Amino acid sequence: MNKAKAFSTILVAGAMATALGAITSSPASAADDMEKCYGVSLKGQNECKAGPGTTCAGTSTMDYQGNAWKLVPKGTCTSMTTPKGHGMLEPMDS
Repeated sequence: MNKAKAFSTILVAGAMATALGAITSSPASAADDMEKCYGVSLKGQNECKAGPGTTCAGTSTMDYQGNAWKLVPKGTCTSMTTPKGHGMLEPMDS
């Protein structure tokens, strides 16, 4: 293999490794910037856990259901206001 081709191969491999590293690390850092906020999602738009009788994402049965959560930017949950009050970091009664 000539030097130019070897160099090109190394550059491509390095670029791929960098791209894959960025892809795999992005979700973790994005998740670190988010928190579960209960009582702020609309009916059927929760991320997961909507209490007894429901399974997971999209199963909340009413707007602002207190035991259904949505991911929001960290630090914003309790300042969100809904017709039922503020968002909560822990589940609450609906």
